[in-house]
Amino acid sequence: MLAKFFYVAAGGVIGALARYILSAGTHKLYVGHFPLGTLLVNLSGSLVIGILWGIFDQYDLSHSWRLFFFIGILGSYTTFSSFGLDTFHLFRDGEMTLAIINILLNNILGIFLVFIGYGITRLAFRFI
Repeated sequence: MLAKFFYVAAGGVIGALARYILSAGTHKLYVGHFPLGTLLVNLSGSLVIGILWGIFDQYDLSHSWRLFFFIGILGSYTTFSSFGLDTFHLFRDGEMTLAIINILLNNILGIFLVFIGYGITRLAFRFI
């Protein structure tokens, strides 16, 4: 059981640091009201989870790797709670259009990128 905690914790550190680096870097380059850093984290996380699921679907990788990648890295990397808070702030601040755009982009593009990530992996396995 302790090993499972280690896999989740190790992945969590990686995911949290990656999230911070992408979000902080985005906020240095973009100073508008739209929560672009959160959007980029959610969309890239959606793409990566699709790719990883394609790999796990192709190969019988251990449960430990699933814990490391899906719960650890992606669990701490993706930011649905931050997305919710960002959207709340947009609504609260009267930025209705930006709030709706934020909801649509995170949900529609996020789900689309899961499909794209999975498709990329399936296509790549045809050439391996």
